[in-house]
Amino acid sequence: MAELKVSRDGSTGWIVFSNPDKHNAMTYEMWRAMPEAIAGFDADPDLRVIAFAGEGEKAFVSGADISEFESRRGSVEAAAEYNRASQAATDALYRARLPTIACIRGICFGGGLGLALGCDMRIAADDARFCIPAARLGLGYGYAGLKRLVDVVGPSYAAEIFATARRYDAREALQMGLVNRVAAVAELSGVTGEYLKAIGDNAPLTVEAALTAIDEILKPDSERNVASVQAKVDRCFASEDYKEGRRAFMEKRKPVFRGQ
Repeated sequence: MAELKVSRDGSTGWIVFSNPDKHNAMTYEMWRAMPEAIAGFDADPDLRVIAFAGEGEKAFVSGADISEFESRRGSVEAAAEYNRASQAATDALYRARLPTIACIRGICFGGGLGLALGCDMRIAADDARFCIPAARLGLGYGYAGLKRLVDVVGPSYAAEIFATARRYDAREALQMGLVNRVAAVAELSGVTGEYLKAIGDNAPLTVEAALTAIDEILKPDSERNVASVQAKVDRCFASEDYKEGRRAFMEKRKPVFRGQ
């Protein structure tokens, strides 16, 4: 049964894409479940990061479930409804308060790559493969998805990825900046755990302020809300965590941050 598996592990909220018979292809209902899952994690004061992974060892997400296209995207109206659901999922990912990490094994194609790009960071196993096959399917790709790809890899690589629709291995993905780090399959869990622990141990208000600033930097000048960034920076300096960070430094101990 295709579903999102949602769980908590310490300070990490996990969302696992589970449709293993179809390499974790996203169904309409999986898209619809994403905003609620992310909102639930964002509202949990004990969480520090959201991690995404695919069920099993063969795929992160292979894209949208094409077998649904006749029923879910077979007309202009149906396609519009489907696109609203997938866009809402992507928007929720972009707007997540908590930092987000994609842990990628195997196939990461189409909408799956779009989901990975929506995360703040991407860690891939050396068996990961990346592709956006839209040009082979006659699909139109929206502005927001293309902008995110351009923001991450630049216009030249984005043009190549779309125009050729070819597959890239993990080494190539790292070279173009599509992923932050590549690890051997056996080491992926450990490397991801290191990232999750580092983020979980750091001051959450500082991380939130920095990621908010990065999001604003990527917007056109006319759309930037610099005041919102400054408000979060000011909140850092007024926080108990800032006092704790100073005390821990002077006392030569590890700080304990509480997001307050």
